[in-house]
Amino acid sequence: MKLKAIIYVFLASAFLSSCIKEHIATQLDKYDIARPLTIKKDTTLILVRDFFPLIKNISNISSKDFDVISNPYNDTIKLIKKDSLSILTTIEVSSEGETATIIAFDKREQRNNLLLYSEYSDDSEIRLTAEFIPEKVVVMWQNSVLSHDYSTIRQSADSSVNIFVKIPECSKDFETSFIRVYATDGKGLSNDILIPIKKGVVVNNSNMITRGDKHSYILYSLLIDRFYDGNPSNTKKLNSPDVLPKVDYYGGDLEGVLEKIKSNYFSDLGVNTIWLSPITQNPYDAWGQNKDPKTKFSGYHGYWPIFITKIDDRFGNEKVLKELLDEAHKRGINVILDYVANHMHINSPTLTAHPDWVTPKTTPDGRPNLQLWDEFRLTTWFDNHIPSLDLERQYVYEPMTDSALLWLKNFDFDGFRHDATKHIPEVYWRTLTTKILKSFPGRNVFQIGETYGSPELIESYVKNGMLDGQFDFNVYDAFIRSTVDSTGDFNDLKNNLMNSLSTYGYHNVMGYITGNHDRPRFISLAGGAVSQNEDTKMAGWKREIGVGDEVGYDKLAMLQAFIFTIPGVPCIYYGDEYGDPGANDPDNRRWMRFDGYSQKENALVNNAKKMINLRKTSLPLIYGDLIPLKTEKDIISYCRIYFGEIVIVSLNKTKEKKEIQLNLPFEIDPQSTIENFGKLLSADKKVMTLEVAPVSFTIISAKLKNK
Repeated sequence: MKLKAIIYVFLASAFLSSCIKEHIATQLDKYDIARPLTIKKDTTLILVRDFFPLIKNISNISSKDFDVISNPYNDTIKLIKKDSLSILTTIEVSSEGETATIIAFDKREQRNNLLLYSEYSDDSEIRLTAEFIPEKVVVMWQNSVLSHDYSTIRQSADSSVNIFVKIPECSKDFETSFIRVYATDGKGLSNDILIPIKKGVVVNNSNMITRGDKHSYILYSLLIDRFYDGNPSNTKKLNSPDVLPKVDYYGGDLEGVLEKIKSNYFSDLGVNTIWLSPITQNPYDAWGQNKDPKTKFSGYHGYWPIFITKIDDRFGNEKVLKELLDEAHKRGINVILDYVANHMHINSPTLTAHPDWVTPKTTPDGRPNLQLWDEFRLTTWFDNHIPSLDLERQYVYEPMTDSALLWLKNFDFDGFRHDATKHIPEVYWRTLTTKILKSFPGRNVFQIGETYGSPELIESYVKNGMLDGQFDFNVYDAFIRSTVDSTGDFNDLKNNLMNSLSTYGYHNVMGYITGNHDRPRFISLAGGAVSQNEDTKMAGWKREIGVGDEVGYDKLAMLQAFIFTIPGVPCIYYGDEYGDPGANDPDNRRWMRFDGYSQKENALVNNAKKMINLRKTSLPLIYGDLIPLKTEKDIISYCRIYFGEIVIVSLNKTKEKKEIQLNLPFEIDPQSTIENFGKLLSADKKVMTLEVAPVSFTIISAKLKNK
């Protein structure tokens, strides 16, 4: 297709009526950017406030590709696709004389591997390259479609297509804003482009990133009771004959976390966001019953709240918590709180006063409504002593969301990790998020949930009006299958990763973990000390679980490399920085160790520190698009690219050294290459050859060759 034809297609179909007039931002542009809508059926129901939670008085919703049926008194809209529905389309929402746009994808079509990437920027303009002929391109600034006055398209000498985007003047009035670009060739979608703008300037240096930039988060998950004892006087073990020591209190507290913040443990490691386990008051006595071995449990973990707005006496007090938050923030570290909304302990005074707040203890067919995670996911009880709250009832979800709000009002938390997300109805999440946005305008509050299930179920909670992200356990499980199982195949990992990027977006803030408190330690799975084919909880009770084969250290280092080089928010579970072993809980909740590491453990800590530093200083790893390069059973290779800066990653899970030749979609400058990990053998134009050690990885930085 010749340039003239390309421009015609581009202007005719890509640039809809401009939502920016004379560089004036609308009130709707001040909202967070609205997530795209995925169309999977002929008829789609949407809640407009899932995209714009603070929008008022919706006056009109329109789209050239849908028949829109709406109720002016309700933001629930029915979209009925027309025969002309494009793979990439838009929905315009008007309120109080202003208009915002929702991007929509028709995902029923086969997704093509269409490549779009950022190549160059200066003070006023951005240049993108499409390695395909675009039939339609939509360029957004915040929630407005940019007109063709801001964009042009030209065909390059190498037959690729350049898209030039001017930076709107009004972006100078925003601390942070985003340009987004979406494209299609008429048969499939490209990856999406996300470009952060700070006060009108494209982010071109990691020093421009602030503590509130969610894409730069690096989480560290810790269990307070098992982390560090900073105040032995509040250590109150049950010391009961019916509670085994492994599930009694150990003594970790908020002062312990504070001490490690002050001693710069987190800063030296490099993480910038601490996820605290629940701090609310739990019962003083033992509950639950394990038959083999026979034991009851203390509430050391914090997930059995008695008082949902009171700090547990064993963990500390308000003064210590405020100092902890202050000291973390001084060091550029966020702190998010693990909040339990799904249930309360049966002896909670709240439930004693309001017994009608809980869901039925039996199912409609008379069975115990206990641990029916999927069949009755919104009502099932986790255990007999922790009834689930009936959060579909307004008289329950209103005070419960108000209680969550109190933690933000009284303490300078930076967000929440939400427990048992899929077991809580959507109305709770919509109510809570709306209250947060109204109560704390301009405050950056990060909300990430926990849901085990399909990408479709997980994604249903990831909306502007609900949560920023959730933990992507499906990719974690695929990594385990690919590296731990004898028949594991990296194609499984690639397919799950690409499905996640397609579902949650190429620039999501989903959580990608080294492990968590509900799973056996990865290093013990990788080393063979515990098997997925056994009862991994029982294993921890019946035998001493170590690492097993020392290859577990190498595979955990690979996992660290993987989660720190893909889009999303990497998360280290405490102890995984040095390779703490363990079966499933409670064995995966051992005392944290801060010294006395073995040679292998020291090497793993140093690997983690180096990986974290690379992640924090590399814009391609924070904002870049991911491009698959080569995947076979035992190797996976991909790259990230952001404005001509590239990071190439290859993982090798065999016990043999590999030479991996990669065909890149663009030509690099051979003089610009840097060996971050591993070895570069050669780089010539669009071909790069890497050496990857056995059960290891190679990471190379490079730059595009100037055109």
